[in-house]
Amino acid sequence: MSLGRTCTLYTGAQIPTIGLGTWLSKPDEVRKAVLHALKTGYRHLDCAYVYRNEDEVGQGLRESGVAREDVFITSKLWNTHHRPEYVKAAVRASLRALGIEYLDLYLIHWPVSFVPNGAPEDTLTVPTLEYLFPQKDGNVHIEDVDFAATWKAMEELVDEGLVKHIGVSNFDIPKIEYVLKNARIRPAANQVELHPGLLQPELLEFCKKEKIHITAYSPLGNNIYGKERIIDDPAIKNIAKKLNKSPAQICIAFAAQRGVSVVPKSVTPSRIEENFQDFILDKEDFDEVSKLGARNIRYNDPGTEEWNVKIF
Repeated sequence: MSLGRTCTLYTGAQIPTIGLGTWLSKPDEVRKAVLHALKTGYRHLDCAYVYRNEDEVGQGLRESGVAREDVFITSKLWNTHHRPEYVKAAVRASLRALGIEYLDLYLIHWPVSFVPNGAPEDTLTVPTLEYLFPQKDGNVHIEDVDFAATWKAMEELVDEGLVKHIGVSNFDIPKIEYVLKNARIRPAANQVELHPGLLQPELLEFCKKEKIHITAYSPLGNNIYGKERIIDDPAIKNIAKKLNKSPAQICIAFAAQRGVSVVPKSVTPSRIEENFQDFILDKEDFDEVSKLGARNIRYNDPGTEEWNVKIF
């Protein structure tokens, strides 16, 4: 089972190293997945407004019988709610859906702003795709919002006790530096794509220096754009076979060993259990996996693939 490892945020709060990702989970699957994960021993749930399933995450949490205060829960501010007057409405929608009173961590999901649909008070508890992706002339309707203003509104959520920590996601070094320059409350975390084929060493080093925790999403390399998966690489498969582990377990262990938390997504009970079986790679195997970083493959770039905007 899990080694029970945790990472420490700059406030001293502990975030469990292995969490359950809930992205791309179909109706009712995520409720069952959360319930099974919590019964397996997970105490870290990674959620987001845009996943359109926070209500089911909340159902799974309630059915598990695990106390709210024993679970570290993250959610994320969607691109339609970057204007300062929309931020509180967004977090309240996530809290309503989840059925909880506070979040442990709330992140700006992407450094891209969309024109909102309706007024803040019209914010949907569980959004539709049309609400999340407002259109103009056949493209997502982008607008320019100063992240310093968004961040100030995020800080007010901490002041009011709606969230315990705030952070960012998919932010590169210059964007984090801009937030830091304007921050009263420092970012506690940056959640980014991180796997053996995308190591991002400069970003990790910068965040370590600034005491910003890194959470790795898509630790297996996600395949929504039909690209070759990193877990199918012969190097990963060979090490997995040698250690009698799955390729996914190798990727998760590799991420955890780099000092980051990691949120693999699964709705399959056996894989949820498998992903939680934490272990340590020896130096030879760790170094062999590290060599895949030369490929520098980014699987998740909606700016290029969908939104017609440069993010990275």
